[in-house]
Amino acid sequence: MEINILIVEDHELTRFGLKTAFEAYDFVKNIYEAESAERAIEITEQSPVDLIIMDLGLPGMNGIEATQRIKEINKDIKIVILTSHNDEQEVLNSLKAGANAYCSKEINPKRLIQVIQSVLDGAAWFDPAISHIVLSAATKSQLVEIQKPIKDYGLTSRESQILKLITEGYSNNEIANELFVSINTTKAHVASILQKLEVDDRLQAALKALKERLV
Repeated sequence: MEINILIVEDHELTRFGLKTAFEAYDFVKNIYEAESAERAIEITEQSPVDLIIMDLGLPGMNGIEATQRIKEINKDIKIVILTSHNDEQEVLNSLKAGANAYCSKEINPKRLIQVIQSVLDGAAWFDPAISHIVLSAATKSQLVEIQKPIKDYGLTSRESQILKLITEGYSNNEIANELFVSINTTKAHVASILQKLEVDDRLQAALKALKERLV
């Protein structure tokens, strides 16, 4: 599958480096560039963007606000935060805004490609440097407020098993390998889980699972 990527970054040299790295991969069809959040929103409204690489420290509207606005325009667009900021509140606000991944700018380019492919496959990904923030937030209910009693969503034992792996950041391919099932079987289970939990995507499913203690 070919995808269209939008790079939102105010530093021209960084944009150039990312664009050069992405051009080496056949699955990348078009690469758009924006030096500001406002321009990124314009491009999103005018062009078929599948995935966005988003910086947080943008002039004017910041990357968190842009992420929220873009998700309101098209919730199916995947957004990967790529930043040097590891502030706890920024991490949590990015996730609340709808970011699918949060990466440090120090990430290896090949690893970034793996993250992109994982996100396109439906997984959420957090840089190891900030994963403790996400875990701590979930535990302290900063991302989700624990609710009681637990509602019975009618998940099968296999679906509960897969839901647990989703909360741990596994992609569909990784789940298939872990459980020794086909990718099509995994996708069918994930689709059933989303339907039963009445959520639109895997990140919402993971947060709901934590919120209602389903795993």
